[in-house]
Amino acid sequence: MLRRTFGHADFRGLQAGVIGELLAGRSAMAVLPTGGGKSLCYQIPALIRPGLGLVVSPLIALMADQVAGLQQAGVAAERLDSNTLPAERADIWRRIDEGQLDLLYLSPEGLMQPSMLDRLSRLNLALVAVDEAHCVSQWGHDFRPEYRMLGRIAQVFPNVPRLAVTATADARTRDDIRAELRLEGAAEFVDSFARPELALNAERKRGKGHDRVVELVLERPGRAGVVYAGSRDSTEKLAEKLIAQGVPALAYHAGLDKNVRARRLEEFLEADAAVMVATIAFGMGVDKPDVRFVIHADPPAAIEAYWQEIGRAGRDGQPAEGITLYGSADMAWASKRIEGREAPDEVRQVQTRKLRQFYAMLEGTTCRAAAVRRYFGEEGVAVCGVCDICTSPPQGIDAT
Repeated sequence: MLRRTFGHADFRGLQAGVIGELLAGRSAMAVLPTGGGKSLCYQIPALIRPGLGLVVSPLIALMADQVAGLQQAGVAAERLDSNTLPAERADIWRRIDEGQLDLLYLSPEGLMQPSMLDRLSRLNLALVAVDEAHCVSQWGHDFRPEYRMLGRIAQVFPNVPRLAVTATADARTRDDIRAELRLEGAAEFVDSFARPELALNAERKRGKGHDRVVELVLERPGRAGVVYAGSRDSTEKLAEKLIAQGVPALAYHAGLDKNVRARRLEEFLEADAAVMVATIAFGMGVDKPDVRFVIHADPPAAIEAYWQEIGRAGRDGQPAEGITLYGSADMAWASKRIEGREAPDEVRQVQTRKLRQFYAMLEGTTCRAAAVRRYFGEEGVAVCGVCDICTSPPQGIDAT
């Protein structure tokens, strides 16, 4: 099935172990790197086990992308969300009732509707997969309160194997996922966070940061890339500057009409050399294998967010770059945002510590990739040999 349906010759990393747990009817938690084939870990068991496979996903765009890919591969998959028309909804339920559907994608809010739970509880389910499971944790970088409701799945579907998957979760976040989703006895699979194809670089901002971003993009002609900016206004202005220099750039943020966002995403995915200038509204689950660089014009506030966003590059296994521009004003702004959030003091303290750990990595004098891997709990980590620290070690200063 792996070769016939999905076109892969072999399983990668820990995929086989995760799939084996689900096929045996047991629940699991899997932390696999971006581009490490997380989705196959629930798609294959859902096709082999009898019944309907449920997949919980946080974004409509992410669901639409996965469902389209599955349908193209000949898999009977559908999604139910706020964009689903009544006639389409009725047809999907007819196919479910007739046993013609293998996979159904839902948002957390959609799944936890009492009427939805009631209807699904009468069906034979193959599994329930919670994608982007770090969203359940208040310690994670992308906490979504609606994910907290998903703890009830264990109670509503007590005999159905469940899988929590994510690409970025440190030890504390993994413990929170396990507790919130009632996965206390489940097997845990944590793969290496190594991305040997990624060369990480960081540099302090000097002068106008946008001008430096334009320079970096122009030094990489004919390549697909993503530039992350901290505000909607910045994405528009940066895209305009790049277009003025002849770069096929596109701005993307949550303030755009959804049809404009969908069109620009499609343009980016199909182009060989487009540059997407985006806020964090762009990224989760976007699968364009040939992105050659990711530039942070404005840095994120945690290593988890950084790793997920940088992870957009090099998914085809070919050399790629992750470049971060940062300054003390960025850290101050991020710290102020954390203090202004409505969250328990303990949560704000953890987020502040994550912010400091991220900037310590940017300012550090040791291998960047090794620092990230140690942050996620890996031991015995070797230097990458390709980051800016490895290729141009900082010169020590003799202060005697």
